[in-house]
Amino acid sequence: MKANRNQIARALSSPGEDVRFFLLYGPDRSGSDALAALLARTMGEEAERIDLTGADLKSDPALLSDEAAAISLFGGARYIRIDPAGDEIAASVEALLEAEKAGNPVVAIAGALRPTNKLVKLAFGSDAAMAFASYAPEGRDADRLVIEIAQEQGLQVAPDIAHRLARACHGDRAILANEIGKIALYLDAAPDRPRRAEHDTLDAVAANADEGDLSRLANVVLSGDLAALDSELTQLASEGMVGVPLLRAVLRRLILLASLRAEVEQGNSAQAVIAKAGRAIFWKEKGVVTDQLQRWPSDALATAIGRASQAERMVKSSGGPGLLAANDELFAIARKARMLR
Repeated sequence: MKANRNQIARALSSPGEDVRFFLLYGPDRSGSDALAALLARTMGEEAERIDLTGADLKSDPALLSDEAAAISLFGGARYIRIDPAGDEIAASVEALLEAEKAGNPVVAIAGALRPTNKLVKLAFGSDAAMAFASYAPEGRDADRLVIEIAQEQGLQVAPDIAHRLARACHGDRAILANEIGKIALYLDAAPDRPRRAEHDTLDAVAANADEGDLSRLANVVLSGDLAALDSELTQLASEGMVGVPLLRAVLRRLILLASLRAEVEQGNSAQAVIAKAGRAIFWKEKGVVTDQLQRWPSDALATAIGRASQAERMVKSSGGPGLLAANDELFAIARKARMLR
């Protein structure tokens, strides 16, 4: 079934046998991760978590049903997480939903999927499944998100402070949580000792990366300028800016383009969509963003979002390729942009 945010949050916070499968998708990867964390907290720190990938299930479609019905080796709680997920897991999910019993809840995290996607249609059509698409919060929703995260950390923020943080972090939940965590640490705030954040606090510790540099990086990547990208990465590295911040800057632009592209594919012109976006796009960049909007179709944007998100996880994983994964993926996206000309 298709769920709203309150429904999916309640279900993940109190999983029962009636819902076996949770599909979390959409361009806001941080939003999907936050919802998946609800299930992890509900199951408890001692719960056994089984991690599967789409590739695992593509090669063994019966694996998901087997794992969902299995009993924990230690007799405790058990749940399954599929990440990343896509159409390749549809056969496995169908078997799970049709099985006589499951027992262990399954949560799958996917990228931006269309409503016509096979996996989405499968989840929408079953009472034993729930699906929810996360989009980066905007406007008042983003401001409210800042206030909610801040309260959890013991911070009190006025509406103008919340708005400033939301804009600085482009509504990205992961970045917001990180920045608010730094502010809480700076003020020695906690739920049992609340502190109030002011503008001078943000000036001292909030995100201060050069937005112009990161915006320029997003432009050269998504416009396919490989020579400029090489120069940009060299300059950013000399300033100590590498890895995850660069991927997230490009991800923010990809997510913006995905939301705008949906309107274009409904029959609106790229120019009209850009004009409607208003201050969400810096006026000096409207020309290059218009070009990117015309260049990138929805399916290519969805693939790029998924790949950039996966690259971020690789950068942060122990024993992985590290920072090289970030630059490699940025060049891969830029090469795709050149092909889309």
